[in-house]
Amino acid sequence: MLHIVVCVKQVPDSREIRIDPKTNTLIRQGVPAIVNYFDLNGLEEALSLKDRFGARVTVVSMGPPSADKALKQCVSMGADEGVLVSDRAFAGADTLATSYVIALTVQKVEEVWGPVDMVFCGKQTLDGDTGQVGPGVACRLDLEQLTYVEKIEQLDEKRREIVVHRHLEDGIERVKAKLPVLMTAVAELNKPRRASLPGVLRAAEYKPIVWTTNDFANLDRAQIGLKGSPTIVGKTWVPEQKKIDTQMIGLDKGIESAATDLIGQLFSTELPAKLGWA
Repeated sequence: MLHIVVCVKQVPDSREIRIDPKTNTLIRQGVPAIVNYFDLNGLEEALSLKDRFGARVTVVSMGPPSADKALKQCVSMGADEGVLVSDRAFAGADTLATSYVIALTVQKVEEVWGPVDMVFCGKQTLDGDTGQVGPGVACRLDLEQLTYVEKIEQLDEKRREIVVHRHLEDGIERVKAKLPVLMTAVAELNKPRRASLPGVLRAAEYKPIVWTTNDFANLDRAQIGLKGSPTIVGKTWVPEQKKIDTQMIGLDKGIESAATDLIGQLFSTELPAKLGWA
């Protein structure tokens, strides 16, 4: 039976994110937390493979204790197990330190539940937006990495081969690879399912497994948290709002005649000059 690991992250809802103008940092208080959108695409694909071929789906996340809600949501959708890696020593991690901890977590998952055939990550997170963690985990685990996957065309369990379509800027790339692999999911891959009633009931009583630094025998503390994070954010800011000049068309003249007058004015004065026709 396939064993699939899905990496998820609890992030601030991007529709509610604000930046403190004085400190140039994200205002997280009062901002609802959600599961990263692209991670849900990865989870949905893992669950679809589970439906088709039979598989064990283990979801892992690194974050504060409150991130257990994200894992419960994944369980309600059909994941078999959720593992939360949570410790104050992990705080402040950049993508390098995060990929290190997630790679150790996948290795420990293998020790507990058996070899991992696939690892899914979202193509990027809504808060960091770098797209570096998935490839970083693949490099640390020496896995074939298939990024920006928008379709799994074929999976041959006996030959341990997978064929996927990668979404590139200039087209679609069809790639065949040997398992185990790490894939990063894009939104085009699927539409995440809703939780089932039995899933919701199971998630209500489910308690995710929590691992701390004490659960990793070979953990190098120099590679976690702020110590293991060479990335420095120099500055963040809110983009200035651009003012767009508009002109209201009065209804008293009639929409058609007013629009005709406006177009006539533009072509007789401003527009030809701006386009270099005058």
